[in-house]
Amino acid sequence: MKQHHCLSPRLRFLVRKALGSLAALATGLLLSNAALAAPEFFVLDNGVGRGSWTPEQQAKTLKELGYDGIGYNYTKPSDLAAWQKAFKAQGLKIYSLYVYTFIDKPEHYDRAFKEAIKLLKGTDTVVWMTLRETAVKGDHDAEAVKLVQEIADLAQASGVRVALYGHAGFYVATANDAVRIVKLANRPNVGATINLCHEFITNNGDELDDTLKTAAPYLTLVTINGVDVKNKLYLLRLDQGDFDVAGWVKKLQAAGYKGPVGLQCFRDRKSTRLNSSH
Repeated sequence: MKQHHCLSPRLRFLVRKALGSLAALATGLLLSNAALAAPEFFVLDNGVGRGSWTPEQQAKTLKELGYDGIGYNYTKPSDLAAWQKAFKAQGLKIYSLYVYTFIDKPEHYDRAFKEAIKLLKGTDTVVWMTLRETAVKGDHDAEAVKLVQEIADLAQASGVRVALYGHAGFYVATANDAVRIVKLANRPNVGATINLCHEFITNNGDELDDTLKTAAPYLTLVTINGVDVKNKLYLLRLDQGDFDVAGWVKKLQAAGYKGPVGLQCFRDRKSTRLNSSH
């Protein structure tokens, strides 16, 4: 990984403080239904100094604050090996490895990603697969399915799963898009994701209950964050907004979801607050 100057001690303190507050809030959300076990809770790496903190700093901070692990953006295999070492030392998990794939480019994904998948053998890390936007709009499901099956087969060889990540503006933009491709791909190790912020950004926030009903049998991962529906602010901290995140977590659990929950994060450099994005 390209090394950057680490954050100043003051900035690290502020980010840690914010993460700690969110961890406490999330504990309340995830334990809101005492009859159900609280899901494991992880943070996306852009909430803990992506590109500026060392893996050791990230792992130590999340351990101290009570998180169960992290979700990383794929860069290269050597970085993944370093991340795995740091998080194993703290007894934490790497829940996901987020990767861009391109339907309409000659190179559908980074060539070295095949080596990275091999490093996942023996772990529970999920390949968090995006299907990026295409230059020519239209129906590209056939090409998308072929690409998903290719990644799924690579993942299967290492005994890991794939979850399609719906991202606003991408070919697979929503959970419903992900479910459509999952069904067509027909691979037992391929599932879907519901990303709360991206559902709202794509104007599907009012259809969350229907989306959950459709996606529940295929869900592998979910992410949450604060949402202000009234003011159309969809990328907020958990302690901000008017959307009932606790109620949403209850609905996920009631629908049978027992997997981990990810916190969508980014750091606002001006205020050092943790908001949500990915």
